[in-house]
Amino acid sequence: MDQSLENKKKTQYSRLFRRFTFLTMICSLSPLLLAGWAINIHYSRFAKERMEKMLQARVEYHRKIIEFFLKENRTRLEFITQTHSIVSLTKKDRLSHIFKTINRDSWILTDIGIIDENGDHTAYVGPYDLIDKNYFNTFWFEEVMEKGSYTSDMFMGFRKEPHFIMAVIKNENGHRWILRATINTEWFRSLVEDVRIGKTGEVYILNKKGIYQTSPGSDGEIMALASGFNGEIHDGVKFRFFETGVGDSQTRKIVCETWLRDPKWLLVVRIDEAELFEEVRHANRAALISLHLSALIIFIVIVFITRHMVSVIKKRDDEVERMNRQLMQTGKLASIGELSAGVAHEINNPLAIITTERQLLQDMEKRIPITDEIFEKQFAGSLNQIDTQVLRCKHITRNLMKFARRTKSVIETVDINVFLREVIDLMEREAKSDGISFKSILDGKLQPIMSDPSQLQQVLLNIINNAIAAHEDKGYGMITIATCLSKDKTGIVITVKDTGNGIKDEDIEKVFDPFFTTKSPGQGTGLGLSICYSIVKQLGGNIDVESDVEKGTLFTLTFPFKPPEDLLKHGGGRLYNGNNIKH
Repeated sequence: MDQSLENKKKTQYSRLFRRFTFLTMICSLSPLLLAGWAINIHYSRFAKERMEKMLQARVEYHRKIIEFFLKENRTRLEFITQTHSIVSLTKKDRLSHIFKTINRDSWILTDIGIIDENGDHTAYVGPYDLIDKNYFNTFWFEEVMEKGSYTSDMFMGFRKEPHFIMAVIKNENGHRWILRATINTEWFRSLVEDVRIGKTGEVYILNKKGIYQTSPGSDGEIMALASGFNGEIHDGVKFRFFETGVGDSQTRKIVCETWLRDPKWLLVVRIDEAELFEEVRHANRAALISLHLSALIIFIVIVFITRHMVSVIKKRDDEVERMNRQLMQTGKLASIGELSAGVAHEINNPLAIITTERQLLQDMEKRIPITDEIFEKQFAGSLNQIDTQVLRCKHITRNLMKFARRTKSVIETVDINVFLREVIDLMEREAKSDGISFKSILDGKLQPIMSDPSQLQQVLLNIINNAIAAHEDKGYGMITIATCLSKDKTGIVITVKDTGNGIKDEDIEKVFDPFFTTKSPGQGTGLGLSICYSIVKQLGGNIDVESDVEKGTLFTLTFPFKPPEDLLKHGGGRLYNGNNIKH
């Protein structure tokens, strides 16, 4: 039954621990995690928008640089036609001087030439043999003649390699002439790719038909048709996402596109989404790790705090249960005390009659001597046995009367350390004969207490006698008596610890019950510790016992510096020193 009750209590405390932990986690971790995740999502969205705007700004800025470069070179050609006549441009070395001046700082132009309205070269400077070529039937010749100024897409032409040209018309003396220049493809490509971002970033230009005007890097080649091109012309910068690769090797890419004004080329910046947002993801990972680490720490703290709370509750429950047991014990002792007083009174009357009758028999034997020697011995032995048993009964009734608090206490100032030394001196000789030694650990700073020294002596002698009796099967041992200040500093604590046989678990809760004893029949009345319990409670103190079988027993007595007020006014019982238990 006790084991079942203990298991039930453990189950209740485990359920309480889980419930406290769960509710505390809900109240503390849920707001933290929800707020943390919400902030993380908001930050991720905000950071990605910032990255996209930064990329958009860089692409717009780079578009302006490319447009400025193209416009600058077109303006340079127009300036040459406006400041030079055809005659001067076709003079020996004049065009070569202009070509070198333009390429002085960087190799912008691959070649430059003057072409008449019939498509023939009249002057040419460059690395190719094009002076005898006729361009009358080329697409760009028609465009220049029609528009007056033209920048072509990439084409192969007579040189059989990708390039694009810029050309302007000069009208002079009723004739039209074309100043044509080829832009250095590699230099233009380096200008375009100057905005390249990260390791996976790719920058290229497409014409209106979706044909690469610069090398696209890993996907395709110059003058090839780009995949997925829809030809939509839009203003500003536009983002789109797509995936490349197959199966698990797919990569999500971000494409940022903007159209140049003249020529109508599409500037494309393409980069892996993972690389563009790597810093954002790194910050998110760090934030989430910190968030979950904080949650883990809070969870650990919750577990420890909840465990401490449950242990405190368990301790308080144990204290309440112990106090309830003590209350029941006190009530039981009060009832038994009243019963004991009545029983003792009723027994004393027959004892007085028996004593009187014994005396009469003894007197009669003196008047009329018994002649039979054997009967005389038996008669004398019977009278002695009657006397012995009457004295024993009187001893028991005296204990009962004292248990019922029929005497008064005398309250005095007691130096507890001096008092204990006297008790030890009194019991030490008897203990040594049984091979038992005393050890005292007395706090010299303790102040005296107000108590009844005779009742204190009765309590301590009874407990020490029990401690000595607990070693009877061993023939050796030690009794340790210690004093200290109580935890609440309102009194003192006396501990008596022995190394005896100990008390069984099933007997530990009965040691203060009247008439309960573990001694052999005739060796104890079972009133000793119950009287000690009554004395200690009467003096305003408390008594506890702890024991381990074969290891020993510890009695802890707590006394206040001052006894209860009613004891000071009305006094209490001076109780008998008896032995009630073998421990």
